[in-house]
Order: sequence, then structure tokens, then C-alpha cells
Amino acid sequence: MNKRLNILVANDDGIASPGLLRLANAAARLGDVWVAAPAGQCSGMSQKVTIAGEISVEKRNFPADVKAAYAIGGTPADCVKTAIKSLLPVKPDVVFSGINSGFNTGFDIAYSGTVGAAMEALLNSVPAIAFSETHMGCREVTDMFLYEIARELIQRPLAGEIWNVNFPDCTLNEYKGILRDVKIEPHCFFENFYNTAENENGCALSPYAELLDPERAENGSDLWAVLHGYIAIGRVKNMLLG
Repeated sequence: MNKRLNILVANDDGIASPGLLRLANAAARLGDVWVAAPAGQCSGMSQKVTIAGEISVEKRNFPADVKAAYAIGGTPADCVKTAIKSLLPVKPDVVFSGINSGFNTGFDIAYSGTVGAAMEALLNSVPAIAFSETHMGCREVTDMFLYEIARELIQRPLAGEIWNVNFPDCTLNEYKGILRDVKIEPHCFFENFYNTAENENGCALSPYAELLDPERAENGSDLWAVLHGYIAIGRVKNMLLG
């Protein structure tokens, strides 16, 4: 890789997310980096964009070697869209989205703001990679292999698809390797339900989630891979471009 890349780093967990900082540090070893991330937590927003009103933009000090960092008062997709169309002095060569706190596998991909940000990059003709890891667990494998995988995948840009990378919740001693071109698990990692409480206006629904039984994960799927100690690398197709 001879050319120094222009890299935009975004996420859905917000500008203060430790995962964003770790991804920006890895990206800085590969090129010139700009950060555009939501001002606060924006998980579950998929590719929602703001279509009315103003989007606030605040330039922030950021503890990594970046050209500039912006806290955006909008969605993850807004962050990518405004950065490409307005904030950055150059068009990025690639967008890194993450590192998400929580796996983005199976049907959860459809809800993911991390994936939504990457998909927004595709709609603006920029290749993208989404990175995710365990929410509360061991991140040794992420920290060991993040840079190596990012360096590999930027040399393999996709048309009409994003790379979707999930790191397992295990120690390096438990780590088993990389599974590539994994299929998407046909379930959600967390299945959502609702408790119902009736009130004078109707009812109030309180969401809760139950973890998928790991034994139900299909062998070779993205979810199966991360639950069994593998890094899962797969592709997610944009339905408009694929």
C-alpha cells in the first residue's frame, strides 16, 4: 500500500466511546484520519438521517492523531453524510465505523447504527468497514488483530457491499482464528419482548431482551463464529446497490 489514505472514522456509540478512540488509533497507522461521531449514544438507528431542521456540529479535541474530530447532533448516517458532503476537505478513501460495543451479527445488522453509517458511505461512493465486539467482556482479540484486519480489508474494497467484522469475547489463549465470508445468522443475538402495563390511555410497553441460546446459532454463521472464539468477517449487501 503506497498511497496514504484519507480515512473517516464514525460510530453509533458517540464521540466519547472508547471503541471509537481505539479504531481511530488503528486508522492513524494507515492514513490521515478525520472523526465524525454522534454527540451522544445513537445505537439502533440503522441508516436514519435527519431531513428537517438543523444538525449541530462541534469541533472537539480528540486524544488521537487525527486531522479533526466532530461531534454531530444527528444520527450515525448523518455523521458520515455531513462529513463527506460538507466537513472534510477531501473525499475519504474509506469509512471505518465502530468499534461497536456489542456484536453486529444476524438480524441485529438491520438495526445497527454502526452498519447504517457504513451503508451511508456506500451511498456516497465510499467503501466501508464496520467493526464490532463484545459489549461487556474480553477485548484482547480486538486489540491484537484490529489493525491487521483493517489493513487487509482496505486493500479489498467492495462494490455495493460493506465488510462486517465482529471480534469474539475471549482471551488470546481461547482465540481460534478467522472465519471469512461468513453467512449472516438468521436470528437476532438478543430477541426482544415487551411487558405490558395497562393505563388510562391504553398501555405502556417496556422492552426487554433475552439472549439467543448459543446452540441455536447456525454452524458457520457470523454469530456462531464469535460465540466459538473466531473473528467473523462477512459481507453485507446494500439492497440499492447490490
